[in-house]
Formats: sequence, structure tokens, C-alpha cells
Amino acid sequence: MIVAQGMFPAICSSCRDMISKLEKLTAGTGPVEVDVWPYIDSLAGDVLARTAFGSSYEEGQKIFQLQKEQMDLAMQNLLMLYLPGGRFIPTKVNKKFKENDNELRSILMDIINKKKKAIATGEGWSDDLLGLMLKSNLKEIEEDGVGMSMEEIIDEGKLFYVGGSETTSSLMIWAVFCLGLHQDWQHKAREEVLQVFGTQELHYEGLKHLKIVTMILNEALRLYPPVVMAIRATNKETKLGDMTMPAGVNIALPMIRVQRDRDLWGEDALEFKPERFSEGIAHATKGLGSGCFFPFTGGPRVCIGQNIAMAEAKAMVATLLQRFSFELSPSYKHSPFPMFTLPPQFGVQLILREI
Repeated sequence: MIVAQGMFPAICSSCRDMISKLEKLTAGTGPVEVDVWPYIDSLAGDVLARTAFGSSYEEGQKIFQLQKEQMDLAMQNLLMLYLPGGRFIPTKVNKKFKENDNELRSILMDIINKKKKAIATGEGWSDDLLGLMLKSNLKEIEEDGVGMSMEEIIDEGKLFYVGGSETTSSLMIWAVFCLGLHQDWQHKAREEVLQVFGTQELHYEGLKHLKIVTMILNEALRLYPPVVMAIRATNKETKLGDMTMPAGVNIALPMIRVQRDRDLWGEDALEFKPERFSEGIAHATKGLGSGCFFPFTGGPRVCIGQNIAMAEAKAMVATLLQRFSFELSPSYKHSPFPMFTLPPQFGVQLILREI
């Protein structure tokens, strides 16, 4: 939670920037239809650019733009007819993917070298995610003589985007969708936000008092998990219930199916009912505990960005509710599109009204 708290000013700054853009669209116009998906997607990338790369914010934005294009190119390849060794064929998509990869590595290597130079000259480490990772890696090398190579650090830097931006934007957009569809819960959430923060700037301590907002986010995560499936592997013989699996078995964990299973959640499993989380995650299921709810996975490999993602989502929802009321537009087409994450294929169109 300390990391999330330290990054909260950057999160709030990015949220204010998004709200300012939306206010320009609604200023003096009355209710207006807006596809909020590009704004929320941009917000998530902006937050990660600030928190992951700190003073290298502009380079961070460029990295995330390139990574987004890489994901689109990878999806194009997946949709094409499969050929053995197809990724080595010099198609337009493959050539562009390689060009982007080279540029990504060049930018990341430059940022890493700047941070290493800073410590060498006594300027110290920055407290952004990349700086913290480099600091931890240096400690590992000093204590154990081993650590991540430059290539591994670069790959981790590239994964910041998918792990921190794409998943968080998916969480936020489906939370907004649910609030736009369920006006009663939007009203309850706004009352709570105004009770905690009024119309003033957000503060980190206030997040823990947003019980209703947290319930709404958890229900959005249950129905629309940012990652629809995770893969785990056994590294030794493992007993799972009545089954015994040898080492080397890959296990698919389909969050979206488990979290909508009527046997686990009841006959209302497909309904949006945040009240099921009123007593916490452990009591949300039919007496089966919290193991049925794992949007961030679980165990020793649980998502390390879980606290930051939830803080960002709460901040976005709170600032949006402070400024606007909204409902789904009649032009909206429900289109969760499972790829690497779960974005809305055709966006989320809302009717926005300034409060």
C-alpha cells in the first residue's frame, strides 16, 4: 500500500487531466454523447507513464503508444492463417512489429542507462516503478551475486504496459459501464464520494472509506475480469482436490467462467449486484470463501499492481462522479472483446451531464 500511496498524486493529476478534457466537451452544451473508452484508456497509459518512468514521462508515453501498436499487430497475426514459422516471414505486419520492438528497446535502454548514471553520480534512485525495480535488482546482485540482465529488465519494462495499463483501463471502463447502466448504484456511489471528499481534491486516506465504490469495483471485476484467463504450471507433483497432477502440467484458470458460475455465486450470478460484496470478498460466494474471486489471480504470483490498480480505479470513479452524472447512450453496443485483456470492441458511449 505504501507504493500506491506514494503514487497517488500522479494518479490524481492524470484523473484531473481526463476530467478537464471531458468538461471541454460538455461546457455550455448540456447533455452530450461521448465515447469515454479512449479517455479512460489514455488515462491508464498516462498514469503508468508517470508512475513507471517518473521524470522520463514523455519517453514512457512513447513506450506505451508503441506497446499498444504491438498488441494490435500481434492480434492481426493471430487472426491470420497460421503457418509454421510465420512470424519470420517479412510481411508488412512482421516488419512493423520488429521496427517497433527495436525502438522500444532503444528507448528503454536509454532510460535505464540514465537512471544508472544518476546513482553513479550520487543523485540517488527515483521512486518510480522502474527505479524501484533497478534498486531491488542491484541489491540482489550485491547480496547474492545474481540479478536480472539488461534484456530481462527491458522485457519487464515492456510488460509494465500490459500488466499495468491495459488491465487497469479494462477495470475502469467496465466499472463506468456498470454505473451508467445502473443509475441507483451510481447515485449511491456519488453520495458516498461527496460525503468523503465533497467537491474537493481527493486524498489517499479517503479511499478506505469508499465502501460502496469498492463493492461496485469488485462486482465489475467479477463480471468483467480484465484478464479472462490465466495459465499456471505445476513444477512438482501436485494434489488438487481429488486429482494428482505430475510436474509440468499447464492449468488454465478461466476467471470469467468461474466468476459467473451459478453453483458458486447463486442463481443471480449473471446479475450486477454489488451488495454481494457488502461483507467483503470472503463472504460474497455461497459460503465458499474468496478463492472463487481472483481477477488479479492469487497466491504467491498474485498481481503486484493490485493495490495501485484499485487506487487508480477508485480515484477515477470518484473524480468522475464529482463532476458528472451519466447514463448509457442508446447507440451503445455491448461488446466485451476477449483478447489479451477485455476491452469494449465498439467503445462505451455515455450521455454525460455536468453536475
